Amino acid sequence: MIVSHLRHILPLSLIGLMVAGCGPSAQDARTSSGGGAAGPTLVTLDGSSTVFPLSEAVAEEFQKANQGTRVTVGISGTGGGFQKFCRGEIDIADASRPISATEVAACGKSGIQYIELPVAYDGIAIAVNPKNTWAAAITVAELKTLWGPDAQGKVKNWSDVRKGWPNREIHLFGAGVDSGTYDYFTEAINGKAKSSRGDFTSSEDDNVLVQGISNDELALGFLPFAYFEENAAKLKLVPVDDGKQDNGEGAISPSPDTIRTGTYQPLSRPIFIYVSAKAADRAEVQRFVDFYVQNADALAREVNYVGLGANAYQMVGDRFTKRTTGSVFVGANTVGVTIDQLLAKEAGK
Repeated sequence: MIVSHLRHILPLSLIGLMVAGCGPSAQDARTSSGGGAAGPTLVTLDGSSTVFPLSEAVAEEFQKANQGTRVTVGISGTGGGFQKFCRGEIDIADASRPISATEVAACGKSGIQYIELPVAYDGIAIAVNPKNTWAAAITVAELKTLWGPDAQGKVKNWSDVRKGWPNREIHLFGAGVDSGTYDYFTEAINGKAKSSRGDFTSSEDDNVLVQGISNDELALGFLPFAYFEENAAKLKLVPVDDGKQDNGEGAISPSPDTIRTGTYQPLSRPIFIYVSAKAADRAEVQRFVDFYVQNADALAREVNYVGLGANAYQMVGDRFTKRTTGSVFVGANTVGVTIDQLLAKEAGK
């Protein structure tokens, strides 16, 4: 698919405009029909930029096997996606965090029932510019010193974070406030979602963060691990030490193994799709979600995410088949959760 290749060399905003011109239903979609012509049926997804690469890959492969169905995947951030979802505007919401209590209430008010499906694991990477020679690792406590709401106007230089680091400005980059990545990061580091300093460069587009960090020697930022992997030549990874010994001593880097086993803490997390129960009654949506669950493991690896494992995908598939609505998380703290344990508990195993 042309768009899939273009997104690696052109700004996402430009690609969005190009795709939008392909058809009336692709106003803010980033991927459209695999065959070039709009099919008679349509499946619509929107939401997390983190989940986008996986949903895009699934959509492309699904459309190759289902020429009569068109799938659009938009990027409006996890929060933006849930807003559209709870208004009944889309079939599926991509989310890099579980649905919040506020969003549960909004969907309830609109009569929108949903099926929550974990689809992969991701880690949040801490990244600096390759020219940075001093930040070989960072602790969770130092990340809180740097990103806490009290840091604004006070923690300005690298030396304010750790003695011995240079007395030079630190330039921060992070996910936009409508992003599930922002919500999860702030909850994991600061203890409360959306609680952080506000004087940093933010964007819902993770490629903007990559560009900003790669062009600034004094930058530090957080972004999904999959985007770091795709741009590893432009960025430098900073291992994180959570100060605990139950998952290994010292600073740990995110990797498929450390994310899958949960040893990269507290910045490993599951990512989700939320399917409208009403939309799930449509044959094309049912086929697409079944295809998503069946192929998520292989396609997650292709786009640098981490699969849940065969046992978890079986439970996820059962959850969709049974049309189990509601959230396993119910808006609770999800830091350090294990999908296998949560799904098994719900199933009474």
